[in-house]
Amino acid sequence: MRIIDPRPAGSLRFMAGVYFESEHLRGIMANEKLSFTLTTSTPQSADETTPRGALQKEKVIIIGSGPAGLTAALYTARAQLHPLVIAGHELGGQVSLTYEIENYPGFPEPMTGQELVERMKSQAERFGARINLFSAVTEVDFSRQGGPFYLKTDDGNEYEAEAVIVSAGATHRHLNVPGEKEYTGNGVSYCATCDGFFFRDKEVVVVGGGDSALEEALFLTRFARRVSIVHRRDELRAGKTLQKRAFANDKIEFIWNTVVESVNGERNVQSVTLRDVLTDEIREFATDGVFIFVGHDPNSDIYAGQLERDAFGYVITDREMRTSVEGVFAAGEIQDRLFRQVGTSVGQGTAAAMSCERWLAEREAEREDERETELAASQETPVAG
Repeated sequence: MRIIDPRPAGSLRFMAGVYFESEHLRGIMANEKLSFTLTTSTPQSADETTPRGALQKEKVIIIGSGPAGLTAALYTARAQLHPLVIAGHELGGQVSLTYEIENYPGFPEPMTGQELVERMKSQAERFGARINLFSAVTEVDFSRQGGPFYLKTDDGNEYEAEAVIVSAGATHRHLNVPGEKEYTGNGVSYCATCDGFFFRDKEVVVVGGGDSALEEALFLTRFARRVSIVHRRDELRAGKTLQKRAFANDKIEFIWNTVVESVNGERNVQSVTLRDVLTDEIREFATDGVFIFVGHDPNSDIYAGQLERDAFGYVITDREMRTSVEGVFAAGEIQDRLFRQVGTSVGQGTAAAMSCERWLAEREAEREDERETELAASQETPVAG
């Protein structure tokens, strides 16, 4: 089976993540042994003239393509730094899977995450940012303070950068209970936008109590007959507006003070085992699907030993988005454990780009001073004795 990517050049209407990150589609491919080939309408390489395996030298490389990374790309491109964005396999990051965004300034009407990412990408490209789609950084060497820095991607390309902005985002967290891994793609999902359609007129469970859990639960009511939100506490952490909408939706019910102990079924999910955290009562709850939204972990494993991280794995930065390595900056959810909003990621991407631009300018000024000093010294005439 062959899938042709129908996007015009520069369009993100149909995200590659929808094809490949859909847990349900993964299950279909695993069970039916289907093979997929994605053919894009335009070449996706950032620099087709560079031979594969050759060291490609860049002034600024941005790792990640979420709001922070695309904002950093916009600002560094406008500063004539010709940035290269290595987008990763989930173009746009977590926000691209968000069905509806209604709290981003300047957009009075709700829009999808894909629409916002498309606008950000187009704006950055308009000023000359190059975006390398469908490849991810797998190895870095930040051992030299002040650079240059080495990066390698999973498509075999190698890069040397004068400065790097890390904005690789975060990944959904797992429950780590029996059956979760086994039924991923067969009823267990982490993306309602990707997989909600497959649960039309069925009953599903949503695990979590934050903004993401309620946003996805509300989206699932478009398809599912009933949505049961399982939360370990007796109150939600989500914003008041989302809570109001969820409580008012007749298709949504809440199961308080409860955790999922296991996911059960045969070929597909048939039930979950629930435990009341107050009474320890165990019961089996019938469901056709389980959607898990219990937080995210930063995508920072490859930076272990390279950049300082906190106890939770988030990259540590100062107010100027500088990391522990001079010349390496970080922005977005990879360093933001507190806010994790599109608006704050955009601000952090702006700050990282401006700090990067300033740092490169100062280094260039220092090098120019050194060159002038060396030239003056070479032109001095020795005094005869």
